[in-house]
Amino acid sequence: MSEDKDLQHTQKFVYDFTEGNRDLKDLLGGKGANLAEMTNLGLPVPPGFTITTEACKVYLDSGDEPAELRDEVGAHLDALQQTMGKKLGQADDPLLVSVRSGAKFSMPGMMDTVLNIGLSDESVAGLVKQSGDERFAWDSYRRLIQMFGKTVLGVDGELFEEALDDAKAAKKVTVDTDLDASDLKKLVKQFKKIVKAEAGRDFPQDPREQMDLAIRSVFESWNTDRAKLYRRQERIPGDLGTAVNICSMVFGNLGPDSGTGVAFTRDPASGHQGVYGDYLQNAQGEDVVAGIRNTVPLADLESIDKASYDQLMQIMETLETHYKDLCDIEFTIERGQLWMLQTRVGKRTAGAAFRIATQLVDQGLIDEAEALQRVNGAQLAQLMFPRFDEDAKVEQLGRGIAASPGAAVGKAVFDSYTAIKWSRSGEKVILIRRETNPDDLDGMIAAEGILTSRGGKTSHAAVVARGMGKTCVCGAEDLEVDTKRRRMTASGPDGKDSVVIEEGDLVSIDGSTGKVYLGEVPVVPSPVVEYFEGRMHAGADDADELVQAVHRIMAYADRVRRLRVRANADNAEDALRARRFGAQGIGLCRTEHMFLGERREMVERLILADTDDERETALSALLPLQKKDFVELFEAMDGLPVTVRLLDPPLHEFLPDITELSVRVALAESRKDANENDLRLLQAVHKLHEQNPMLGLRGVRLGLVIPGLFAMQVRAIAEAAAERKNAKGDPRAEIMIPLVGTVQELEIVREEADAVIAEVEAATGTDLKLTIGTMIELPRAALTAGQIAEAAQFFSFGTNDLTQTVWGFSRDDVEASFFTAYLEKGIFGVSPFETIDKDGVGSLVRSAVEAGRATRPDLKLGVCGEHGGDPESVHFFHEVGLDYVSCSPFRIPVARLEAGRAAAESKGSDSR
Repeated sequence: MSEDKDLQHTQKFVYDFTEGNRDLKDLLGGKGANLAEMTNLGLPVPPGFTITTEACKVYLDSGDEPAELRDEVGAHLDALQQTMGKKLGQADDPLLVSVRSGAKFSMPGMMDTVLNIGLSDESVAGLVKQSGDERFAWDSYRRLIQMFGKTVLGVDGELFEEALDDAKAAKKVTVDTDLDASDLKKLVKQFKKIVKAEAGRDFPQDPREQMDLAIRSVFESWNTDRAKLYRRQERIPGDLGTAVNICSMVFGNLGPDSGTGVAFTRDPASGHQGVYGDYLQNAQGEDVVAGIRNTVPLADLESIDKASYDQLMQIMETLETHYKDLCDIEFTIERGQLWMLQTRVGKRTAGAAFRIATQLVDQGLIDEAEALQRVNGAQLAQLMFPRFDEDAKVEQLGRGIAASPGAAVGKAVFDSYTAIKWSRSGEKVILIRRETNPDDLDGMIAAEGILTSRGGKTSHAAVVARGMGKTCVCGAEDLEVDTKRRRMTASGPDGKDSVVIEEGDLVSIDGSTGKVYLGEVPVVPSPVVEYFEGRMHAGADDADELVQAVHRIMAYADRVRRLRVRANADNAEDALRARRFGAQGIGLCRTEHMFLGERREMVERLILADTDDERETALSALLPLQKKDFVELFEAMDGLPVTVRLLDPPLHEFLPDITELSVRVALAESRKDANENDLRLLQAVHKLHEQNPMLGLRGVRLGLVIPGLFAMQVRAIAEAAAERKNAKGDPRAEIMIPLVGTVQELEIVREEADAVIAEVEAATGTDLKLTIGTMIELPRAALTAGQIAEAAQFFSFGTNDLTQTVWGFSRDDVEASFFTAYLEKGIFGVSPFETIDKDGVGSLVRSAVEAGRATRPDLKLGVCGEHGGDPESVHFFHEVGLDYVSCSPFRIPVARLEAGRAAAESKGSDSR
């Protein structure tokens, strides 16, 4: 502990904007690092300083700020006051500052900001004198009390909003800009009364106390429920802390020659180049983000203030060239003077990400390797979702701003609580609000899409939805949203025949066009899926621009990736689709899926057979059916490897339900007409009944207990391969033994399989070159992989079962029973069945790879669990040295992309 204190004393906790740069995001947060970078570039940034994330960590760990922080802040505040020629909160000419959060990773709206720090009953008169605008000064003061009361003192924000609404109603106006200085003075008194009543203290008049309390509030906002929820959603580590940025205030609410806005160097929704953003005259920045007043397009600034517009365009070009990416910019114009308040690499939709990456390559700003790192598998998966059918008969309710693409259909709900409640009951919902705020985050996550009647592409709803990949339409002004009555009203084309949408009514929103429809609109396949399936040629002149971008990046990913990508497929139809999607073989054919339906009774007879003759009869009936399955599969994947897993069902899947059978027998006995076969069947089922079938008689155990079962399957594989080979095909079958826990199990099965294969080769005159391997899906198999490799020619990691057995989880039960609580409490960042648990399951995979290859250097290694298509897991499998991943057909493009990204990333790390 004393060492920690000594280290604390040697740390520097505050940096002036002139001291940092964009590479210090860990220390200064994204906002602070980028403010420093813009300052270094000579751009017009209001002077200020940043309190580091390390100070936040000390505060969160100890409950108090570092001892020297107050003095450091004081020294930088003195320097700022000298630069500005005025003092914080002085009576005649006050310096005002903003106190803003700024974590390493952007968390829009999730943490606290307080503007106009330094205003008081005394200094507001100085601001009147300084600005020459009484209304502006009192508007700034009421904003400070409102923001400070809500964020720092914990007063319910609705109380301030209601008082503001009452003031507008009394004046018979609809917007706050119509309130004059006299109205705002009354509102300030009302706000101070609210603070006193709700917080139990007066609003602080000491400007330094205001600033210190605001700094602490920003630190504490790192651990608010909404911030923690956002971090879980975006997989942002919880131990980073936030920086705090103290910036001298510039004012966009000084009249019509002032304003505030948000700009993008390219459209974050489509990726197209142009002038994109929102501007609001006579406003402060929070007004734009909150969507309280509808903005005008950024292009309108050219006619409002051409000099500022031209300067902004030059700065935007400078920043995009400097950052080599789409930049998201916040700015304020104070009486014709442009000030840059923030820049960051902007969040974008999935389609925009692919388009922008290829555009930047064409402009020579980045190379193909960097373009590949600018996109990811989750974005590609979004592009593969269906879209609305343009030819369908629809009833359009209105149109807003296309903020985040996608086709979302659900029941209308008007608050987050209902969205969560209905979603947990299995309902798909659309969250409809006038505008969203950070408290709506959990409802936004639960909803299929978000619709607001206010705000633009830079509003809270738009920015957060884009970050989550959630469909969103904003600023649908022709829709009247009444959250209290839980309804939305849409006017007809002539202003008559309005349509009322009540809570629970179905609506559809198109985040690509901004259109809102009544009812459920049919969907059609995505053009990206059509491209992967070969129905759209990316090289054609009329090919979709997005498809061309996807094609270019996928082609590069395929060139550089080391991991091959196979499919989990059990029939020829799935195999052909997987091949169209780019599969390089089948990594898992589950043969138990071939025995469902009509064949189930045949397997049941085999399992329950009492005599050798009964068993042989059952096997003889199954053999030609199995052979036909494999012939079709080998034909579909001709020339590519096909890994066939021998039968691996939990036994209960092929036996009669014990409860139903017991009831049937009991009823028959009560009627004294019991069926002898049912009695015999019940006795056999009782004998085979298991309390935990997932850990019982299945996999290799079943093959060893039922003579001839695996031999029949191996024969079917071998005969099908021979038939295909004699037909001039190129079958490449691999036989996989499931649930092996010890090398002796594998040796026994392999000896039997080798004998069957040799017999078929002799009978057909073929050299089949079949390989035999095993699944590593039990902890013991992973721990004894070196021994098992002596009898196996390949390993395939079955990470579904390996996760179950390592964690002691029953997947079918735990995800519904307690995983939600584990995710909410932060025990899991993500389900271990979704993304591989690197520390536990992953360490077993890693050690098994090393031990297996130590025994057999040419051992082929793959994975066939669900993790094979998970983006983050693919990077881990590349790192540990697997040869391939296998996943469901629809996830193959995602796995291909991520395998390329993993290779490019590791190559970049090696070169560094």
